[in-house]
Amino acid sequence: MNKYPKYVETNGKQFEINTDFRIALECSEISRNQAIGDNEKCLAIIYKLFGEKGLEDHENRYKLFTLAIKYLKCGETTSDDITNDKEPSMDFEQDEGYIKASFMSDYGIDLDKANLHWWQFNDLLKGLTEDCILNRVRYIREEPLTDKKGKELEKWKEMKKQVELRHVKTKEEKDLDDQWAKVMRKDDEK
Repeated sequence: MNKYPKYVETNGKQFEINTDFRIALECSEISRNQAIGDNEKCLAIIYKLFGEKGLEDHENRYKLFTLAIKYLKCGETTSDDITNDKEPSMDFEQDEGYIKASFMSDYGIDLDKANLHWWQFNDLLKGLTEDCILNRVRYIREEPLTDKKGKELEKWKEMKKQVELRHVKTKEEKDLDDQWAKVMRKDDEK
C-alpha cells in the first residue's frame, strides 16, 4: 500500500530521491529565498533531492527539476503554489514548534528523531486532529472577522495578532530598507 516514490526516471535513467521530509522542507526554504537566483534555486533543489548524480546529468536538468517540483507537491497537479491569492494559514519554518507539538500529541512522533518520507509527512500533516495546537492556530488565522463585533471582535483581533505569520521580506524590500537606512544615517551626520 506504500506508494511513496523513492526514484524518478527520465530518458531511461533512474535517480534516487532523498525522501527525508527535512530535505523537502529545505527545498521549500530555498524556493522562497529571494536572495538566490532562479537558476541557483533549480540547481540547489536538484542537488538536495538527487545529489551529485542529478547535477552531473546536464541534458536532463530541466526534466529533473520538473520531476522535483512534482515530487515536492506530492504528485498533485493542482496549482497550490505562490500564485494562489488565499492568505496562507501555515508556514513550515515559523510554525515548526506547533508542527512538532502536534505530531507528538496526535501520533506520538518526535519529528527530531523521526525518519519520514516527505509524502508520509504530508499525509500525517493533513490528518492532524482539529484539537491539535497547529490546527487551533490555523483556525484562528483563518477565522474571518466580518461577523464579529464589540468585545468579541477585540478578542479575535488580539488572538490573531498573537499567532499571525511574520512577513518575510523580499530581496527588493531588504534593499529598500538598506537604502533608507543609508539616507537616514547621512541625515543624522548633518
